[in-house]
Amino acid sequence: MRTIVVFGATGKVGCYTALYLKEKGYDVVAVGKRKSDNGFFSDYGIRYESVDILDMAEFEKLPRRDVYGVIHMAAILPATMEGYNPHMYVRSNLDGTLNVLEYSVKAGVQRFVFPKSWSDITYLTGTLKPIPADAEVRFPLDNDHSVYAITKNAACDIIHHYAVKYNFRFYILRFPNIFCYHPKPTYFVDGVSRWTGQRAIIEQAKRGEDIELWGSPDAARDVFYVKDCTQIIEKCLSANGESGTYNVGTGWVVNRRDQIQGIIDVFGEKNHPSKIIVRADKPDSPTYLLDISKTKEQLGYKPEYDYLTYLRDLKHEMEINRFEKLWGKESDYI
Repeated sequence: MRTIVVFGATGKVGCYTALYLKEKGYDVVAVGKRKSDNGFFSDYGIRYESVDILDMAEFEKLPRRDVYGVIHMAAILPATMEGYNPHMYVRSNLDGTLNVLEYSVKAGVQRFVFPKSWSDITYLTGTLKPIPADAEVRFPLDNDHSVYAITKNAACDIIHHYAVKYNFRFYILRFPNIFCYHPKPTYFVDGVSRWTGQRAIIEQAKRGEDIELWGSPDAARDVFYVKDCTQIIEKCLSANGESGTYNVGTGWVVNRRDQIQGIIDVFGEKNHPSKIIVRADKPDSPTYLLDISKTKEQLGYKPEYDYLTYLRDLKHEMEINRFEKLWGKESDYI
């Protein structure tokens, strides 16, 4: 049984990943900064360790050899940062990643998986021309993702260096928005808390209220579910794809009207369904499509969740809230 250490396992993608890898037969060690996971991971037969990745001494808690793979999801994100402190990105994405790499070398890893932000290719958005995984990377110059993207790109270069020097495979996964259930319905934009657009629309649909569609109804993008993401992460461990950068996604786009209509159909009040009110005077949503051909060809990935399948599964996750021990209930946040 191959041992996989998942850093950032108490976060959204990290948690789903740890559970999925356990289901696939891996010996998973879940690592988070939280002092306690409230016994959540032990319910699934997963060992949990509290580790601050900025403190090398704390890595002594983890397996010291025969670790097949490391999934490094621990990070400070713009969506979770109240206010703005760029020093936190430097410490987390550079110092923290360097420490995880040092641990990985000592533990003898053969595979290393790391997510990067799609903000490094936003200069190519605005059309549905597929954006290649190996497109030239840049960083936004004027928003809350700037230093985040800079440090993520630098971390990728350091990972590449370590992989070549110490002879392990590395997989950099470019994450767009990844949708999943979490009982907290808010996130931060420019350091200010606001409801996520999707969760706000779901609540409106439940109440049968009119829903505003901002910008063009034809603005489209790939709507990507976390359970397809975990499949890709597992493929990085089991397939023989070359080291490098891979886009994640489904390869299908859904326009804004269909996105909202899908939410109405799945979550809405059946006897009094919401109406869509187009507000073309409001800001548009970004239009883009990541090219996942490399991910399919190199890793053998096949998307399983189209848009409506994803929404139905999301509704089920909301109803059962299997993460309550770890993340709490919606009433804890609202």
